[in-house]
Amino acid sequence: MAPDAQHARIAIIGSGCAGLTAAIYAARAALPPVVIEGMAAGGPPGGQLSLTSDVENYPGFPRGILGPELMAQMREQAERFGSQFLVGDVTRVDLSRRPFSIEGEGLDPFVLTCDALIVATGAKPRKLGLPSEERLWGRGVTACATCDGMFYKGEDVVVIGGGDTAMEEATYLTKMCRKVTLIHRRDEFRASRIMLDRARANPTIELLVPYGVEEILADEHDQVRAVRLKNTRTGEVRELETKGFFLGIGHEPNTGLFAGQLKLDDEGYLVAGPAAAPGTKAATATSVPGVFAAGDVADHVYRQAVTAAGSGCQAAIDAERFLSH
Repeated sequence: MAPDAQHARIAIIGSGCAGLTAAIYAARAALPPVVIEGMAAGGPPGGQLSLTSDVENYPGFPRGILGPELMAQMREQAERFGSQFLVGDVTRVDLSRRPFSIEGEGLDPFVLTCDALIVATGAKPRKLGLPSEERLWGRGVTACATCDGMFYKGEDVVVIGGGDTAMEEATYLTKMCRKVTLIHRRDEFRASRIMLDRARANPTIELLVPYGVEEILADEHDQVRAVRLKNTRTGEVRELETKGFFLGIGHEPNTGLFAGQLKLDDEGYLVAGPAAAPGTKAATATSVPGVFAAGDVADHVYRQAVTAAGSGCQAAIDAERFLSH
């Protein structure tokens, strides 16, 4: 038997910085939303920051704050203004008719309908699939040089990847790290010529090819101390000492639910603003009127907590204006 549908003026899928900021703004506009917190497929409740230890670049916290603590405070603020939370994974979304319909699985199956929808499902970094990668995440393993580079000031670090993302991460890290070793499993790089030439010309960057990562090694404090590499051509195995392990192999937006329903770009990110809805003034509008995109699900450039929060504010204001008309 199908569960009875709950209705909300605004529903928000995702509970990271973008989703919770949107919830705060929507609730304060007398449109208390229902926020669906993911359990598995879209990442943990609280988004990527819930897996981050120290956050030092979010405004308002001069001494820094733990990622989970920041997300808990945002959630509490959203609840204070009347936001409701539904814990579960969305399995199906129907945007072809109004009200929009959202189905999911939590402790029990649920159905939620809404007049406006904010998609804040985020993006997840591509990983190598090593058990040590998961265990040491936030303990020297990361996918964001802009977020975490300062933690490795004066240290030796490695960057994994062969595309523009890896080149950008490596070049950025040279501003604070003593040495950056860029590791790629092939002899050829996918990066654009200008990005590759810039990395090769930087005396702080060493390109190490063709090596694949066999294992990430930890010290007695369970922090990254070295990486075990294997030459993909000769089979040679070597260890390279490092304090930081930066993944530079891209991100995957959590947009599978919306394929065929919302306009996506070539990388799978939601397209928003005039590119999705010509003539609109709403920066977060998608190709379906009444559906708005916030955070990393539509941002493959900045991917910062503060930019995600800003777009969450925009999405809530856009949704409120849509409903008022």
